[in-house]
Amino acid sequence: MEFLIVTGLSGAGKSRAMDALEDIGFYCADNIPPKLIPTFYELSRQAKGTLSHVAVVTDIRGGDMFSSLLETLDQMKSDGKDYKVLFLDANDYVLVNRFKETRRKHPLADNCLGSLDQAVRLERDVLRLVKERADYVIDTSLLSPAQLKKRISGLFLGDASDALMIHCISFGFKYGVPAEADLVFDVRCLPNPYYVEELKNLTGLDEPVRSYVMKWDQTKGFVRRFMDLIDYMIPLYCGEGKSQLVVAIGCTGGHHRSVTLAELLYNHLLQQNLRTSVNHRDIQKQ
Repeated sequence: MEFLIVTGLSGAGKSRAMDALEDIGFYCADNIPPKLIPTFYELSRQAKGTLSHVAVVTDIRGGDMFSSLLETLDQMKSDGKDYKVLFLDANDYVLVNRFKETRRKHPLADNCLGSLDQAVRLERDVLRLVKERADYVIDTSLLSPAQLKKRISGLFLGDASDALMIHCISFGFKYGVPAEADLVFDVRCLPNPYYVEELKNLTGLDEPVRSYVMKWDQTKGFVRRFMDLIDYMIPLYCGEGKSQLVVAIGCTGGHHRSVTLAELLYNHLLQQNLRTSVNHRDIQKQ
């Protein structure tokens, strides 16, 4: 049985994550107090195969009951109950704006005399140790609902496995570095198709752009060393038991060079039968 505990910041997208998990076959339960999670685990396990993929959400809405989460995780590990923790995050500015847009009340608002900014900071502090324990962290600050669903599907679609999941992300530095990135590569040093008139409005998914980016000796030299480094590091991460590796490749706007190289890395990893996904975060931005 694959058992997933979903938690994270209020407003970071836990509900959308659960919708995505349901779409790929998970049985989902929301707002479970931590002390009931082991009981729910046993009930799911006793379903004798009916529930092979289970996800539960537990978060700060549980009030004082939520404080027992770390203790519960330790006890489950001690009892041999296998689980993974997915943590949904977003930056403070995005979280505050999401609450303002939806006019929802933050669960800790009363503790902070109604201050939304203080409530977000307080919750982040409360969840700091939980985030450190997470097997998977997804920062949703700049992810659309469709992109979040793609990330969830890439992580959990298919058989449960301890194999490393490698996410290749292209992005534009002008929009910020992905907060969840483990490795960040800056390819702004490579020739830029943006300054070629017929390529300006295309992307790295188009053959003319790919051909332009890849024809230069600078790019060929970078790719050779880049792939060697990734190939060297993957077994080291696997040896440490890491569940996911996020490799972010950035150029200025996230349209041309970064997209080309993220696709190249994605296909390189596929050829090695590694679990991988690719996401072009900023390709639709103007």
